[in-house]
Amino acid sequence: MEIQGKIIAVLPQQSGVSQRTGNPWASQDYVIETHEQYPHKCCFRVFGADRIKQFNIQSGEELTVSFDIDCHEYNGRWFNDIRAWNVQRVDPNAVNTGNQPQAGAAPFPPAGAAAAPAADNGAAAPFPPQQPADGNSAADDLPF
Repeated sequence: MEIQGKIIAVLPQQSGVSQRTGNPWASQDYVIETHEQYPHKCCFRVFGADRIKQFNIQSGEELTVSFDIDCHEYNGRWFNDIRAWNVQRVDPNAVNTGNQPQAGAAPFPPAGAAAAPAADNGAAAPFPPQQPADGNSAADDLPF
């Protein structure tokens, strides 16, 4: 999954030593806000000191974050975990604020555009198509 937006919070890095393996670990949480009409905020985690250093995420940056969602249970409660696995910088001049259509998106047709395609003679085709008065139509191949 992906989300694009602006980093609005960089939370303190957490680290420790795994009780199970004895290996050191590090993780850091970030909050990103989308640029939609109704902006959404999402807190995601980068796990591993090497990835934290590689991504080097700073507050105010425009990013596209690729992530996985997982869930775990602890003491009868369930917690979501949103882990980033890739981060890409976005050109701030190319950010879609939600007010303009995205590149390649088809615009809405003009208000006066006909909803039905025109017939060969230029007149609008009736909907539903007219059936012959006798009810026998070679084009009607429905079994009922």
